[in-house]
Amino acid sequence: MKNLQERMEGLDALIATRLSGATVGFQPIPGEVPVIQVVIGGREELPIFVTASKTQILCVCYLWTDAEVIPERRAELMEVLLELNPTIPLSSFGRINERYMLFGALSREARAEDLANEIATLSDNALDALDALATYLA
Repeated sequence: MKNLQERMEGLDALIATRLSGATVGFQPIPGEVPVIQVVIGGREELPIFVTASKTQILCVCYLWTDAEVIPERRAELMEVLLELNPTIPLSSFGRINERYMLFGALSREARAEDLANEIATLSDNALDALDALATYLA
C-alpha cells in the first residue's frame, strides 16, 4: 500500500484540470499522523488537509470557528447545517472542538482521479458553504 505522499504524486495536475487550471500546491505537515495540506490558488484561506488510515483517505476543509458564529444565530445555524448535509455532493459538515469543517472520505484503494475529484469538489463545496452561510457568521 502506498504511503500518503506517494498517493498524492501527480494529483496536483489532476486537481488543477478539474478546477480549470488553478494552481495546486502540496505541503506535508510534520507529526505523528501523516497529513498533506493542499493549497489551491485563489482559495488559500481554505486549504484541504488529507490524511489516511489503513482503509480510508480523509479530506478536511476547516470553514470557521465558534468565535465567528453570531451567538444569537447559533441554534439556527445548527439546524441549517443538518438540513444542508444531504444536499452537498461528496462532503459532510462536521465539527472538531471549536472548528467547523466540511469533510469527505474515500477508500484507500480509490483511483487517483477519484481522489483528485474529491479534493476539487470539497474545495468547491467549501466556497459554496461559506457563501450560503455567511449570514450566520460575524
